[in-house]
Amino acid sequence: MYESSKKILVIEDDSVTRNLYLKGLEAKGFDMIGAQNGRVGIQQAQKDVPDLVICDITMPDMDGYSVLNTLRQDPLTAIIPFIFLTGSSTKADVRKAMELGADDYLTKPSTLDELLRAIATRLQKQATLQYWCSMKSEKTPKSVFTDDTTAIAVGVAIASEKEANIRPKSIFPCIPQLKEVFDFIEAHYHQGITLCDVAVAVGYSSAYLTNRVKETSGETVNCWIVKRRMAEACFLLQNNNETVEKIAKTLGYQDVSHFSRQFRQHHGLPPQAWRKEHQLVSQKQVRLW
Repeated sequence: MYESSKKILVIEDDSVTRNLYLKGLEAKGFDMIGAQNGRVGIQQAQKDVPDLVICDITMPDMDGYSVLNTLRQDPLTAIIPFIFLTGSSTKADVRKAMELGADDYLTKPSTLDELLRAIATRLQKQATLQYWCSMKSEKTPKSVFTDDTTAIAVGVAIASEKEANIRPKSIFPCIPQLKEVFDFIEAHYHQGITLCDVAVAVGYSSAYLTNRVKETSGETVNCWIVKRRMAEACFLLQNNNETVEKIAKTLGYQDVSHFSRQFRQHHGLPPQAWRKEHQLVSQKQVRLW
């Protein structure tokens, strides 16, 4: 049995099919809501904010694509897991669904077990996302000082010592739909990963993932991998004396020339010249303190 607190909205114009889903999932412990068309479904989603939406694509007046697009534009419903269930299985339809931000796509006829597995996977991913967001919130540092003057004085005293060693904030934008992608890149960027590695890790095709990330973030997966490596390269060049060759290998590059070319493209200078310039700036800042 699944948690009864999990609320699922089924948007399906065919009453027989809709009732079949509602009864079958309700028997498994879900709190079910039904909608006979896309417009009613959007109203229900905005009113009840379900944990997951199952939606047909081919419906009169407003199709499933329009429903998904509308829900993704509303902050209240933007990150609700969304599963298309439809009789169409062409590549064009699947691609369009994923590009709009669908989380899964099942074709009719599908068994209840297939639907349950898809639901369980999406709810688990959503729970993981909420857990990490709450953990991040809890880890936000709080001041241990009761007096602002004391805090400022201590901050000034340690600034010159710590400034050069503080790792920059995450380069990744806060996009819940791409959190799994960015988390994987963050954990493995130094291992020479590629687009294919990321696609396998998050369970999508390389082509679909490229389009989704590009449309949502403005950059491709490969671009984000390189950006993360370049950010780390700057930190390492400025804060230790390791050779450029060693830093390149640390970041997953087998060819130091490839690393140097990418670094120059991103920062306008070769790694060694960038290091000299920024270490000099850092030393001047320390003396000013």
